Parts: sequence; C-alpha cells; structure tokens
Amino acid sequence: MIKNIVLSAAFGVTVFSVLDYASSIPDVHMSYTDNTCVEVLNYPSVLFGTTNFSCENMPTKFNHVWVQ
Repeated sequence: MIKNIVLSAAFGVTVFSVLDYASSIPDVHMSYTDNTCVEVLNYPSVLFGTTNFSCENMPTKFNHVWVQ
C-alpha cells in the first residue's frame, strides 16, 4: 500500500515537472523577410523560475514562430 502511494507521488512529480518545463519554453518570433529575431516571449516556470531571453541572448531551445 505504501509502495503504491510513493510510486504514485513520484510519477505525479515527474509528470508535473515535465509539463512545467515544456510550457516554459520561450517563443522566438522570426521575420519572414530578414530571417532575424524580432521578439522573444518568455514564459514563467514554477520550478525553474522566469528566464529573460532576448534577441541578443537567444535560448538554445525555443518555439520558432514566423512573423511578417
């Protein structure tokens, strides 16, 4: 019984941390014409805090969004 509770809690924490990380990946808006960065949208994370990326400080992993 206790083993099942511990395994369920560990599974829940793992799922929460994966979803939190995936939802905090920044969006980088790139220009169609110039293929350059226009804006970086940062999203807060419960576990990892808020990151302050910019076009000068690009993240290594981001969602690529094309804009005009």
